[in-house]
Amino acid sequence: MKKISRRELARMAAALGTATAARALPIAAQDRPSGYIGPLTGITKDIDDRRFDPVAYTRDRYAAAPAACASTRARASRPRRGRRRFARRSPSSSAAFRPSASLSCRSRSRRARFRHAAARKSSSTAVPGVSVLAYLLLPQRAQSPAPTMICVPGHGRGVDDIVGIDDQGLDRTDKAGYQHDFAIQVAEAGMAAVAIEPMGFGCRRDPINARQGLSRKACEPAAGGALLVGETMVAWRVWDVMRTLDYIATRTELDSSRVGCMGISGGGTVTVFATALEPRLRVALVSGYLNTFRDSIGSLAHCIDNYVPGILNWAEMHDVAGLIAPRPLFVESGEKDDIFPIQASIASFNHVREIYDVFQAGVGIEQEVFPGEHSFWGKRGIPFLARHLSA
Repeated sequence: MKKISRRELARMAAALGTATAARALPIAAQDRPSGYIGPLTGITKDIDDRRFDPVAYTRDRYAAAPAACASTRARASRPRRGRRRFARRSPSSSAAFRPSASLSCRSRSRRARFRHAAARKSSSTAVPGVSVLAYLLLPQRAQSPAPTMICVPGHGRGVDDIVGIDDQGLDRTDKAGYQHDFAIQVAEAGMAAVAIEPMGFGCRRDPINARQGLSRKACEPAAGGALLVGETMVAWRVWDVMRTLDYIATRTELDSSRVGCMGISGGGTVTVFATALEPRLRVALVSGYLNTFRDSIGSLAHCIDNYVPGILNWAEMHDVAGLIAPRPLFVESGEKDDIFPIQASIASFNHVREIYDVFQAGVGIEQEVFPGEHSFWGKRGIPFLARHLSA
């Protein structure tokens, strides 16, 4: 028998691994056969003035950054003053929200119908150079103007995954995935849903990440780009929610005085911060997020978009959530959630409830711990929303 050297053996193993990977590729990349990469797939008309690429936006911000410590000839005579200015400014602060740009909205021609709601796809401007895509799900028998929930998905395929669109761009009816099409569940409960595409997912990704499949997130490098200019992805996504409220105010079929926000996981992050900062939001549902920074993003691997540098100098997560008081707040957590540990979720909720008690608003805060993993539940949460938005 011919002896095989180690080098030849390694070469054979590598070839075998490549062949195996090639055979497995159609299964591993099953979200790519149709070429569908998000809600704008196949739409080429009337998007020239829209900017859905977050990296292009971060590069614009980079170009506009003051770079106070730059050693240019113009600043060569005052480098120490620039460094002192840099030291006085906290690089850990999140974005100061800019004055509202004029809101420009455009409805898309594609329409989809679900069992209990009609859906319309549209886009609007968040800030100059940034566009937000949204689905408006209006219950077929809704009162007009209808109470409305802004729905923010978590990590995954983006907004498609909460409005009943599968990974081929087709309608589905089985509410699959960990988010269980919760925007449709809102419409089925008689409320309107405005489901928005978060920056870094779906059609709001740079081309390099988008080409790698539907589930490929683009939080990097966009969230890193935000940090480079002293801002955060959390702040940019919160701003999207604020501008969505402006959009809702333009729709006669929606009641802008009865609007709430909800989301799971990363969408729960946005919901907590947006509702804490935006008084126009009347109610919130936070799924699979409320915890402590210490026990979740401070102890377990999480996406960069969760982090607000220096926030622990000011508040723990329950302190931020406490800013929602006395407005109604519903929190749900899975017993087996492996990235937001349940005991820390319960402890954090109890801290928030203490804040509500100070406002004598204890009847407006509830928590449901359900027997599941990191997923949307909604059994008590959606009725809670309907009850408080009907008041």
